Amino acid sequence: IHKIREVLGPDNQHVQIICKIENQEGLENYDEILEATDGVMVARGDLGMEIPPEKVFLAQKMMIRKANIAGKPVVTATQMLESMIENPRPTRAECSDVANAVYDGTDCVMLSGETANGPYFEQAIRVMARTCAEAESSQNFNSLFQSVSNSVKRRFNFSAGESLASSAVKTAIDLDAAFVLVLSESGASARNVAKFRPGRHVICLTPNASVARQTSGLLKGVHSYCVESLEDTNGLVAMVGKYAIEAGIAKEGDKMVVVCGQTFGTGANNQVKVETVTATDGAATDSGAPTGFLQRGLSFFSS
Repeated sequence: IHKIREVLGPDNQHVQIICKIENQEGLENYDEILEATDGVMVARGDLGMEIPPEKVFLAQKMMIRKANIAGKPVVTATQMLESMIENPRPTRAECSDVANAVYDGTDCVMLSGETANGPYFEQAIRVMARTCAEAESSQNFNSLFQSVSNSVKRRFNFSAGESLASSAVKTAIDLDAAFVLVLSESGASARNVAKFRPGRHVICLTPNASVARQTSGLLKGVHSYCVESLEDTNGLVAMVGKYAIEAGIAKEGDKMVVVCGQTFGTGANNQVKVETVTATDGAATDSGAPTGFLQRGLSFFSS
């Protein structure tokens, strides 16, 4: 990992590295790998060739748990719906496997041979999406938040960013907010919010296209969009509220929790606000601070 970063050079340090753990050596050095990497992929198929198959589920749970506590995104992959390479329907055991990965705390699940080789790629994606949605809808996110928060406190001291994100998520759960809005230059605030599992959409606005790509979809529940500027917080809040109503993820009068800063730039977020979702036009409140616009993303807003 360090060698890759060295090869990338100082101009490409924003490129993120996801490490695929697929053998005994990776498991034995997992803590060091997790500290150095930006994300983890749990490759169960390859791992099952290196360690006894009956121990793969223990390794999966251990890796996902530690990645959750560290706030690193984790992808569970290989042999998720293996039978769908040849059949239009999965086995019930495979659907349970996907659901259990969600319960374990994975940020993403990934198909490989099912979409690369099989003729039933669309059915595989739809089945996996429905299974993940069903599993998430049955989770108690208040208990999940408490579990992650307590685990982080036992192993590390909260950073200022984690404390801010933890407060935002607790507020969103207590108020039953429609979503959490994060204004972020670097994506760090979105990663911290996703870490504490708010159980609702996390909308990240950023002026950096690379940050938008790295956070949207990879981090659990995060949908990211590019804007021209983050300077006009009030204008952005109003604009997102309007789009959220149009997209059907919120109703007028719902609450949203906003993570933002009183100043601008990377590392400037220092504020959690509760705002009411309204359908008013999101025009800039400061004529000298352009609000920008939401660019089309892989999510629910229209361009």
